[in-house]
Amino acid sequence: MKRILISALIAGLPGMALADAKADEIAKLKAQLQALQTQMQALQQAVAAATEAKAPADDANAELKERVAGMELKVDKLNNAATDGPLAGLSVTGYLDPTYIYNRANNSSGFQFLNHQNTYAYSNSTFGDVYLDIKKTFGVGPTAPSVEISIMPNRGSGNTLLDGGSGNNIINTAQFTYPLSDTWSLTAGLVNSFGGYEMQQSNQMNTLTHGLLYDFSVPGSYVGAGFNWAHGDWAWKFLLGNEQYRTHANLATTGSNSDNGNPIVKSNNTPTLTGRVDYTWSSALDLGWSFNAGRQTLLTSAAQPAGNPVPVSNGCLAGNSGFGYQCASNDPYSNYFYTEVDASYALNDIQYNAEFDYGRQQNAAWNGGAAQWYGVSLLGHRKWMTDILGKMGATLRYDYLNNSKNGGGGAGVALNANGYDGVNGFGVSQACVASGASDCKGANRQALTADLLFYPTDQLTLKFEYRHDWASQDVFLRNDGRFRRSNDMLGAQAVYSF
Repeated sequence: MKRILISALIAGLPGMALADAKADEIAKLKAQLQALQTQMQALQQAVAAATEAKAPADDANAELKERVAGMELKVDKLNNAATDGPLAGLSVTGYLDPTYIYNRANNSSGFQFLNHQNTYAYSNSTFGDVYLDIKKTFGVGPTAPSVEISIMPNRGSGNTLLDGGSGNNIINTAQFTYPLSDTWSLTAGLVNSFGGYEMQQSNQMNTLTHGLLYDFSVPGSYVGAGFNWAHGDWAWKFLLGNEQYRTHANLATTGSNSDNGNPIVKSNNTPTLTGRVDYTWSSALDLGWSFNAGRQTLLTSAAQPAGNPVPVSNGCLAGNSGFGYQCASNDPYSNYFYTEVDASYALNDIQYNAEFDYGRQQNAAWNGGAAQWYGVSLLGHRKWMTDILGKMGATLRYDYLNNSKNGGGGAGVALNANGYDGVNGFGVSQACVASGASDCKGANRQALTADLLFYPTDQLTLKFEYRHDWASQDVFLRNDGRFRRSNDMLGAQAVYSF
Protein backbone atom coordinates (compact mmCIF):
# COMPACT_ATOMS: atom_id res chain seq x y z
CA MET A 1 0.00 0.00 0.00
CA LYS A 2 2.86 2.36 0.94
CA ARG A 3 4.56 1.74 -2.43
CA ILE A 4 1.36 2.43 -4.39
CA LEU A 5 0.61 5.62 -2.44
CA ILE A 6 4.09 7.11 -2.81
CA SER A 7 4.25 6.27 -6.52
CA ALA A 8 0.87 7.83 -7.17
CA LEU A 9 1.68 11.02 -5.27
CA ILE A 10 5.01 11.79 -6.90
CA ALA A 11 4.50 10.34 -10.37
CA GLY A 12 4.50 13.86 -11.74
CA LEU A 13 7.85 14.83 -10.21
CA PRO A 14 10.85 13.94 -12.39
CA GLY A 15 13.51 12.02 -10.59
CA MET A 16 11.43 11.32 -7.49
CA ALA A 17 10.64 7.68 -8.20
CA LEU A 18 13.47 6.59 -5.91
CA ALA A 19 11.13 7.06 -2.92
CA ASP A 20 9.41 3.74 -3.78
CA ALA A 21 9.46 1.43 -0.72
CA LYS A 22 12.86 2.61 0.52
CA ALA A 23 12.06 1.81 4.11
CA ASP A 24 11.28 -1.84 3.24
CA GLU A 25 14.53 -2.22 1.31
CA ILE A 26 16.57 -0.73 4.15
CA ALA A 27 14.88 -3.10 6.60
CA LYS A 28 15.74 -6.07 4.37
CA LEU A 29 19.38 -4.94 4.18
CA LYS A 30 19.58 -4.74 7.96
CA ALA A 31 18.01 -8.19 8.34
CA GLN A 32 20.48 -9.70 5.86
CA LEU A 33 23.37 -8.00 7.63
CA GLN A 34 22.31 -9.36 11.02
CA ALA A 35 21.90 -12.90 9.66
CA LEU A 36 25.34 -12.84 8.04
CA GLN A 37 26.96 -11.53 11.20
CA THR A 38 25.41 -14.38 13.18
CA GLN A 39 26.65 -16.98 10.66
CA MET A 40 30.12 -15.45 10.60
CA GLN A 41 30.33 -15.53 14.40
CA ALA A 42 29.41 -19.24 14.39
CA LEU A 43 32.04 -20.02 11.76
CA GLN A 44 34.72 -18.11 13.67
CA GLN A 45 33.90 -20.14 16.77
CA ALA A 46 34.16 -23.35 14.75
CA VAL A 47 37.58 -22.35 13.40
CA ALA A 48 38.81 -21.55 16.88
CA ALA A 49 37.55 -24.88 18.23
CA ALA A 50 39.19 -26.83 15.40
CA THR A 51 42.49 -25.05 15.92
CA GLU A 52 42.54 -25.70 19.65
CA ALA A 53 41.80 -29.40 19.12
CA LYS A 54 44.56 -29.53 16.49
CA ALA A 55 42.28 -31.48 14.20
CA PRO A 56 44.15 -33.39 11.53
CA ALA A 57 41.65 -32.35 8.90
CA ASP A 58 43.60 -29.36 7.55
CA ASP A 59 41.37 -29.24 4.45
CA ALA A 60 38.25 -28.81 6.60
CA ASN A 61 39.98 -26.05 8.57
CA ALA A 62 40.98 -24.24 5.39
CA GLU A 63 37.42 -24.51 4.08
CA LEU A 64 36.08 -22.93 7.25
CA LYS A 65 38.55 -20.05 6.93
CA GLU A 66 37.47 -19.45 3.33
CA ARG A 67 33.82 -19.40 4.37
CA VAL A 68 34.58 -16.93 7.14
CA ALA A 69 36.47 -14.68 4.71
CA GLY A 70 33.54 -14.81 2.28
CA MET A 71 31.12 -13.90 5.05
CA GLU A 72 33.30 -10.95 6.11
CA LEU A 73 33.30 -9.66 2.52
CA LYS A 74 29.50 -9.85 2.33
CA VAL A 75 29.14 -8.09 5.68
CA ASP A 76 31.43 -5.27 4.50
CA LYS A 77 29.37 -4.82 1.32
CA LEU A 78 26.10 -4.69 3.27
CA ASN A 79 27.61 -2.20 5.73
CA ASN A 80 28.68 0.02 2.84
CA ALA A 81 25.22 -0.22 1.27
CA ALA A 82 23.53 0.68 4.56
CA THR A 83 25.78 3.68 5.29
CA ASP A 84 26.95 4.93 1.88
CA GLY A 85 24.51 3.51 -0.68
CA PRO A 86 21.64 5.39 -2.38
CA LEU A 87 19.17 4.19 0.27
CA ALA A 88 21.27 5.33 3.22
CA GLY A 89 19.78 8.19 5.23
CA LEU A 90 16.55 8.23 3.21
CA SER A 91 13.17 8.47 4.94
CA VAL A 92 9.67 8.83 3.50
CA THR A 93 6.85 9.67 5.89
CA GLY A 94 3.44 11.31 5.68
CA TYR A 95 -0.27 11.02 6.33
CA LEU A 96 -3.77 11.20 4.86
CA ASP A 97 -6.47 13.16 6.70
CA PRO A 98 -9.94 12.99 5.04
CA THR A 99 -12.21 15.44 6.85
CA TYR A 100 -15.95 15.99 7.18
CA ILE A 101 -17.18 19.56 7.86
CA TYR A 102 -20.59 21.07 8.64
CA ASN A 103 -20.54 24.87 8.36
CA ARG A 104 -23.60 26.67 9.71
CA ALA A 105 -22.93 29.92 7.81
CA ASN A 106 -23.07 28.18 4.44
CA ASN A 107 -25.54 25.56 5.65
CA SER A 108 -23.15 23.17 3.94
CA SER A 109 -21.82 19.75 4.87
CA GLY A 110 -19.63 17.20 3.19
CA PHE A 111 -16.18 15.65 3.00
CA GLN A 112 -13.16 17.82 2.29
CA PHE A 113 -10.33 15.76 0.86
CA LEU A 114 -7.90 16.53 -1.98
CA ASN A 115 -9.77 19.82 -2.35
CA HIS A 116 -7.80 21.95 -4.81
CA GLN A 117 -9.72 25.15 -4.04
CA ASN A 118 -6.89 27.59 -3.40
CA THR A 119 -8.85 29.94 -1.10
CA TYR A 120 -7.52 29.72 2.47
CA ALA A 121 -10.04 30.06 5.32
CA TYR A 122 -10.33 28.82 8.90
CA SER A 123 -12.96 26.37 7.66
CA ASN A 124 -10.72 25.24 4.78
CA SER A 125 -7.10 25.60 5.86
CA THR A 126 -4.42 22.87 5.84
CA PHE A 127 -6.62 19.85 6.56
CA GLY A 128 -8.15 17.36 4.12
CA ASP A 129 -5.05 16.55 2.08
CA VAL A 130 -2.22 14.09 1.51
CA TYR A 131 1.10 15.01 3.11
CA LEU A 132 4.42 13.49 2.05
CA ASP A 133 7.81 14.28 3.60
CA ILE A 134 10.97 13.10 1.83
CA LYS A 135 14.28 13.55 3.64
CA LYS A 136 17.77 12.47 2.63
CA THR A 137 20.72 12.69 5.04
CA PHE A 138 24.21 12.43 3.56
CA GLY A 139 26.25 10.66 6.21
CA VAL A 140 25.80 10.17 9.94
CA GLY A 141 26.24 12.32 12.99
CA PRO A 142 25.52 15.98 13.78
CA THR A 143 27.60 17.31 10.88
CA ALA A 144 25.79 15.34 8.14
CA PRO A 145 24.09 17.56 5.51
CA SER A 146 20.46 16.90 4.62
CA VAL A 147 17.76 17.83 2.11
CA GLU A 148 14.06 17.77 2.97
CA ILE A 149 10.99 18.31 0.76
CA SER A 150 7.37 18.22 1.89
CA ILE A 151 4.61 17.76 -0.66
CA MET A 152 1.06 18.90 0.06
CA PRO A 153 -0.70 19.06 -3.32
CA ASN A 154 -3.97 20.76 -2.36
CA ARG A 155 -3.87 22.51 1.03
CA GLY A 156 -0.18 23.33 1.28
CA SER A 157 1.54 26.70 0.93
CA GLY A 158 2.24 26.17 -2.75
CA ASN A 159 -1.44 25.93 -3.65
CA THR A 160 -3.04 28.34 -1.17
CA LEU A 161 -0.55 31.08 -0.25
CA LEU A 162 2.54 31.40 -2.42
CA ASP A 163 2.63 34.16 -5.05
CA GLY A 164 -0.99 35.14 -4.79
CA GLY A 165 -2.39 31.68 -4.12
CA SER A 166 -2.63 30.92 -7.83
CA GLY A 167 -2.44 27.19 -7.16
CA ASN A 168 -0.87 24.37 -9.20
CA ASN A 169 2.19 24.15 -6.92
CA ILE A 170 2.32 20.93 -4.91
CA ILE A 171 5.49 21.86 -2.98
CA ASN A 172 4.80 22.88 0.61
CA THR A 173 8.38 23.29 1.88
CA ALA A 174 11.83 22.55 0.39
CA GLN A 175 15.14 23.23 2.11
CA PHE A 176 18.66 21.97 2.66
CA THR A 177 20.65 22.05 5.88
CA TYR A 178 24.44 22.09 5.90
CA PRO A 179 26.03 21.76 9.37
CA LEU A 180 29.13 23.89 9.88
CA SER A 181 29.88 22.44 13.33
CA ASP A 182 28.16 20.62 16.16
CA THR A 183 26.22 23.81 16.97
CA TRP A 184 26.01 25.85 13.73
CA SER A 185 24.30 25.01 10.45
CA LEU A 186 23.45 26.82 7.23
CA THR A 187 19.98 26.42 5.73
CA ALA A 188 18.22 27.75 2.64
CA GLY A 189 15.00 27.20 0.68
CA LEU A 190 11.26 27.47 1.28
CA VAL A 191 10.29 27.25 4.96
CA ASN A 192 7.21 27.76 7.10
CA SER A 193 6.88 30.59 9.59
CA PHE A 194 8.82 30.44 12.85
CA GLY A 195 5.96 31.92 14.89
CA GLY A 196 3.57 30.34 17.36
CA TYR A 197 3.10 26.97 19.01
CA GLU A 198 0.88 25.35 16.36
CA MET A 199 2.19 22.95 13.73
CA GLN A 200 0.91 22.78 10.17
CA GLN A 201 0.61 18.98 9.97
CA SER A 202 -2.67 17.37 11.04
CA ASN A 203 -0.89 14.43 12.71
CA GLN A 204 0.92 16.87 15.03
CA MET A 205 -2.22 18.79 16.06
CA ASN A 206 -4.56 18.05 18.96
CA THR A 207 -7.38 19.87 17.18
CA LEU A 208 -8.91 19.58 13.73
CA THR A 209 -8.83 23.27 12.78
CA HIS A 210 -6.12 25.83 13.44
CA GLY A 211 -6.49 28.70 15.86
CA LEU A 212 -7.17 32.33 14.94
CA LEU A 213 -3.55 33.34 15.50
CA TYR A 214 -2.16 30.61 13.24
CA ASP A 215 -4.59 31.45 10.43
CA PHE A 216 -4.71 35.26 10.63
CA SER A 217 -1.82 36.63 12.69
CA VAL A 218 1.31 34.48 12.35
CA PRO A 219 3.26 35.18 9.12
CA GLY A 220 3.26 32.60 6.32
CA SER A 221 6.03 30.95 4.29
CA TYR A 222 9.42 32.36 3.33
CA VAL A 223 12.06 31.81 0.67
CA GLY A 224 15.54 32.70 1.85
CA ALA A 225 18.70 31.58 3.64
CA GLY A 226 19.88 31.68 7.22
CA PHE A 227 21.64 30.03 10.14
CA ASN A 228 20.59 27.72 12.96
CA TRP A 229 22.38 27.46 16.30
CA ALA A 230 21.77 25.12 19.23
CA HIS A 231 23.73 24.50 22.40
CA GLY A 232 22.56 23.22 25.75
CA ASP A 233 19.15 24.65 26.68
CA TRP A 234 19.21 27.38 24.02
CA ALA A 235 18.44 27.32 20.30
CA TRP A 236 17.90 30.07 17.77
CA LYS A 237 17.48 30.48 14.04
CA PHE A 238 17.49 33.46 11.68
CA LEU A 239 16.50 33.72 8.03
CA LEU A 240 16.93 36.55 5.53
CA GLY A 241 14.67 36.33 2.50
CA ASN A 242 11.81 37.69 0.45
CA GLU A 243 8.64 39.11 1.92
CA GLN A 244 6.28 36.36 3.03
CA TYR A 245 4.43 34.34 0.37
CA ARG A 246 6.87 35.34 -2.42
CA THR A 247 9.09 32.85 -4.25
CA HIS A 248 10.67 35.68 -6.26
CA ALA A 249 11.31 39.42 -5.98
CA ASN A 250 7.92 41.10 -6.16
CA LEU A 251 7.18 43.79 -8.77
CA ALA A 252 4.31 46.28 -8.72
CA THR A 253 3.21 48.66 -11.46
CA THR A 254 3.36 52.26 -10.23
CA GLY A 255 2.32 54.10 -13.39
CA SER A 256 3.17 54.44 -17.07
CA ASN A 257 5.91 56.18 -19.01
CA SER A 258 4.64 59.44 -20.56
CA ASP A 259 6.81 59.00 -23.66
CA ASN A 260 5.80 55.50 -24.75
CA GLY A 261 3.07 54.36 -22.39
CA ASN A 262 5.11 51.44 -21.06
CA PRO A 263 4.50 50.49 -17.43
CA ILE A 264 6.74 51.78 -14.65
CA VAL A 265 7.44 49.12 -12.05
CA LYS A 266 8.89 49.09 -8.56
CA SER A 267 10.38 46.11 -6.77
CA ASN A 268 10.34 45.31 -3.08
CA ASN A 269 14.10 45.15 -2.64
CA THR A 270 13.95 45.32 1.15
CA PRO A 271 14.76 41.88 2.57
CA THR A 272 12.65 40.40 5.35
CA LEU A 273 14.39 39.25 8.53
CA THR A 274 12.69 36.62 10.65
CA GLY A 275 14.01 34.69 13.62
CA ARG A 276 13.17 32.58 16.64
CA VAL A 277 14.76 31.83 20.02
CA ASP A 278 13.83 28.87 22.23
CA TYR A 279 14.83 28.15 25.80
CA THR A 280 14.26 24.68 27.23
CA TRP A 281 13.37 25.50 30.83
CA SER A 282 12.99 21.81 31.69
CA SER A 283 12.27 18.50 29.99
CA ALA A 284 8.59 19.50 29.92
CA LEU A 285 8.62 23.28 29.38
CA ASP A 286 9.78 25.23 26.32
CA LEU A 287 9.69 29.03 26.04
CA GLY A 288 9.86 30.68 22.63
CA TRP A 289 10.01 34.13 21.03
CA SER A 290 9.91 35.01 17.34
CA PHE A 291 9.80 38.15 15.23
CA ASN A 292 9.47 39.34 11.64
CA ALA A 293 10.52 42.70 10.19
CA GLY A 294 10.58 43.99 6.63
CA ARG A 295 8.37 45.52 3.96
CA GLN A 296 5.22 43.84 2.73
CA THR A 297 3.04 44.32 -0.36
CA LEU A 298 -0.12 46.28 0.38
CA LEU A 299 -3.33 44.37 -0.23
CA THR A 300 -6.04 45.83 -2.41
CA SER A 301 -9.71 44.95 -2.44
CA ALA A 302 -9.80 44.73 -6.24
CA ALA A 303 -9.73 41.11 -7.42
CA GLN A 304 -9.07 40.03 -3.84
CA PRO A 305 -11.16 36.97 -2.83
CA ALA A 306 -12.33 37.02 0.76
CA GLY A 307 -10.45 34.63 2.99
CA ASN A 308 -7.32 34.51 0.83
CA PRO A 309 -4.61 36.42 2.75
CA VAL A 310 -2.09 36.91 -0.02
CA PRO A 311 -0.84 40.03 -1.83
CA VAL A 312 -2.34 40.59 -5.28
CA SER A 313 -1.77 43.10 -8.08
CA ASN A 314 -2.76 46.64 -7.29
CA GLY A 315 -6.29 47.55 -8.41
CA CYS A 316 -6.12 51.33 -7.92
CA LEU A 317 -4.23 52.26 -11.07
CA ALA A 318 -7.30 52.39 -13.31
CA GLY A 319 -8.62 55.52 -11.62
CA ASN A 320 -6.12 56.39 -8.93
CA SER A 321 -2.36 56.19 -8.66
CA GLY A 322 -2.40 55.15 -4.99
CA PHE A 323 -2.05 51.78 -3.28
CA GLY A 324 -3.84 49.93 -0.50
CA TYR A 325 -7.54 49.46 0.17
CA GLN A 326 -8.40 53.15 -0.25
CA CYS A 327 -5.54 53.86 -2.69
CA ALA A 328 -4.15 56.23 -0.05
CA SER A 329 -0.50 55.15 -0.16
CA ASN A 330 2.03 56.38 -2.72
CA ASP A 331 4.08 53.20 -2.33
CA PRO A 332 2.98 49.62 -3.13
CA TYR A 333 4.95 48.36 -0.10
CA SER A 334 4.91 49.37 3.56
CA ASN A 335 6.78 48.58 6.77
CA TYR A 336 5.69 45.37 8.49
CA PHE A 337 6.53 44.14 11.97
CA TYR A 338 5.34 41.11 13.92
CA THR A 339 6.38 39.47 17.17
CA GLU A 340 5.07 36.81 19.54
CA VAL A 341 5.95 34.81 22.64
CA ASP A 342 4.78 31.26 23.25
CA ALA A 343 5.12 28.51 25.82
CA SER A 344 4.63 24.75 25.53
CA TYR A 345 4.34 22.39 28.50
CA ALA A 346 4.09 18.64 27.85
CA LEU A 347 4.40 16.00 30.56
CA ASN A 348 3.14 12.44 30.19
CA ASP A 349 -0.47 12.71 28.96
CA ILE A 350 -0.91 16.45 29.64
CA GLN A 351 -0.14 19.35 27.31
CA TYR A 352 -0.61 23.12 27.68
CA ASN A 353 0.15 25.85 25.13
CA ALA A 354 -0.02 29.63 25.27
CA GLU A 355 0.76 32.35 22.70
CA PHE A 356 0.64 36.16 22.66
CA ASP A 357 0.89 38.02 19.31
CA TYR A 358 1.36 41.63 18.19
CA GLY A 359 1.70 42.98 14.65
CA ARG A 360 1.57 46.22 12.69
CA GLN A 361 1.74 47.28 9.03
CA GLN A 362 1.67 50.82 7.74
CA ASN A 363 -1.16 51.88 5.37
CA ALA A 364 -2.61 48.34 5.39
CA ALA A 365 -5.92 48.95 7.20
CA TRP A 366 -9.31 49.33 5.52
CA ASN A 367 -9.46 53.12 5.89
CA GLY A 368 -5.90 53.57 4.59
CA GLY A 369 -4.26 53.96 8.00
CA ALA A 370 -1.97 51.61 9.87
CA ALA A 371 -3.22 48.10 10.51
CA GLN A 372 -2.65 46.75 14.00
CA TRP A 373 -3.53 43.41 15.54
CA TYR A 374 -2.84 41.54 18.74
CA GLY A 375 -4.20 38.39 20.32
CA VAL A 376 -3.87 35.39 22.57
CA SER A 377 -4.33 31.64 22.14
CA LEU A 378 -4.61 29.13 25.03
CA LEU A 379 -4.81 25.35 24.61
CA GLY A 380 -5.14 22.45 27.03
CA HIS A 381 -4.99 18.77 26.08
CA ARG A 382 -5.16 15.53 28.07
CA LYS A 383 -5.05 11.83 27.18
CA TRP A 384 -6.35 8.87 29.22
CA MET A 385 -6.98 5.13 28.87
CA THR A 386 -10.43 3.49 28.98
CA ASP A 387 -11.36 -0.19 29.16
CA ILE A 388 -13.92 -0.03 26.35
CA LEU A 389 -12.67 2.62 23.90
CA GLY A 390 -8.96 2.36 24.57
CA LYS A 391 -6.81 5.49 24.50
CA MET A 392 -8.69 8.79 24.25
CA GLY A 393 -7.94 12.50 24.41
CA ALA A 394 -9.70 15.83 24.81
CA THR A 395 -8.65 19.36 23.79
CA LEU A 396 -10.02 22.79 24.63
CA ARG A 397 -8.71 25.96 22.93
CA TYR A 398 -9.63 29.64 23.27
CA ASP A 399 -8.52 32.31 20.76
CA TYR A 400 -8.85 36.08 20.76
CA LEU A 401 -7.68 38.40 17.95
CA ASN A 402 -8.13 42.16 18.08
CA ASN A 403 -8.27 43.67 14.56
CA SER A 404 -10.43 46.77 15.10
CA LYS A 405 -7.93 49.57 14.41
CA ASN A 406 -8.78 51.70 11.35
CA GLY A 407 -11.42 49.25 10.13
CA GLY A 408 -9.26 46.13 10.32
CA GLY A 409 -6.87 44.51 7.90
CA GLY A 410 -3.20 43.62 7.86
CA ALA A 411 -1.61 40.30 8.86
CA GLY A 412 -3.51 37.41 7.24
CA VAL A 413 -6.77 39.37 7.03
CA ALA A 414 -7.96 40.18 3.49
CA LEU A 415 -11.05 42.34 2.97
CA ASN A 416 -13.23 42.60 -0.13
CA ALA A 417 -14.35 45.76 -1.93
CA ASN A 418 -17.00 46.42 0.75
CA GLY A 419 -14.53 46.15 3.61
CA TYR A 420 -15.38 42.76 5.09
CA ASP A 421 -14.53 39.06 4.90
CA GLY A 422 -17.81 37.24 5.33
CA VAL A 423 -16.21 33.79 5.42
CA ASN A 424 -13.78 34.39 8.28
CA GLY A 425 -15.65 37.18 10.07
CA PHE A 426 -13.36 40.22 9.75
CA GLY A 427 -13.77 43.83 8.67
CA VAL A 428 -16.36 46.56 9.14
CA SER A 429 -20.09 46.22 9.70
CA GLN A 430 -22.07 47.07 6.58
CA ALA A 431 -24.59 48.92 8.73
CA CYS A 432 -21.81 51.27 9.85
CA VAL A 433 -20.67 51.77 6.25
CA ALA A 434 -24.25 52.51 5.15
CA SER A 435 -24.58 55.15 7.88
CA GLY A 436 -21.76 57.14 6.30
CA ALA A 437 -19.59 57.04 9.42
CA SER A 438 -15.90 57.60 8.83
CA ASP A 439 -14.64 55.82 11.95
CA CYS A 440 -16.08 52.30 11.50
CA LYS A 441 -14.11 49.81 13.55
CA GLY A 442 -13.02 46.41 12.37
CA ALA A 443 -14.31 43.26 14.00
CA ASN A 444 -12.53 41.69 16.95
CA ARG A 445 -12.67 37.91 16.79
CA GLN A 446 -12.95 35.11 19.32
CA ALA A 447 -13.24 31.34 18.97
CA LEU A 448 -13.83 28.43 21.35
CA THR A 449 -12.87 24.97 20.07
CA ALA A 450 -13.50 21.58 21.72
CA ASP A 451 -12.12 18.28 20.38
CA LEU A 452 -12.56 14.64 21.35
CA LEU A 453 -9.83 12.31 20.05
CA PHE A 454 -9.50 8.53 19.77
CA TYR A 455 -6.30 6.53 19.08
CA PRO A 456 -7.28 3.06 17.77
CA THR A 457 -3.69 2.37 16.65
CA ASP A 458 -0.33 4.15 16.68
CA GLN A 459 -0.95 5.19 13.07
CA LEU A 460 -4.64 6.19 13.23
CA THR A 461 -6.16 9.17 15.07
CA LEU A 462 -9.85 10.10 14.98
CA LYS A 463 -10.89 13.69 15.81
CA PHE A 464 -14.34 15.12 16.47
CA GLU A 465 -14.60 18.90 16.83
CA TYR A 466 -17.15 21.56 17.70
CA ARG A 467 -16.11 25.17 17.10
CA HIS A 468 -17.95 28.41 17.90
CA ASP A 469 -16.64 31.66 16.37
CA TRP A 470 -17.96 35.12 17.13
CA ALA A 471 -17.12 38.75 16.28
CA SER A 472 -17.76 42.20 17.71
CA GLN A 473 -19.41 43.23 14.42
CA ASP A 474 -21.98 41.51 12.21
CA VAL A 475 -19.52 40.34 9.54
CA PHE A 476 -20.31 36.61 9.14
CA LEU A 477 -22.28 36.23 5.90
CA ARG A 478 -24.95 33.51 6.05
CA ASN A 479 -26.34 31.55 3.12
CA ASP A 480 -29.55 33.61 3.24
CA GLY A 481 -27.58 36.78 2.47
CA ARG A 482 -27.86 38.21 6.00
CA PHE A 483 -25.01 39.12 8.32
CA ARG A 484 -24.53 37.63 11.78
CA ARG A 485 -22.00 38.01 14.57
CA SER A 486 -21.26 34.31 15.00
CA ASN A 487 -20.82 30.99 13.26
CA ASP A 488 -20.71 27.32 14.30
CA MET A 489 -18.88 24.43 12.76
CA LEU A 490 -18.76 20.65 13.35
CA GLY A 491 -16.00 18.44 12.00
CA ALA A 492 -14.72 14.86 11.97
CA GLN A 493 -11.31 13.75 10.78
CA ALA A 494 -9.35 10.53 10.36
CA VAL A 495 -5.56 10.98 10.29
CA TYR A 496 -3.56 7.95 9.15
CA SER A 497 0.20 8.37 9.43
CA PHE A 498 2.81 6.24 7.70
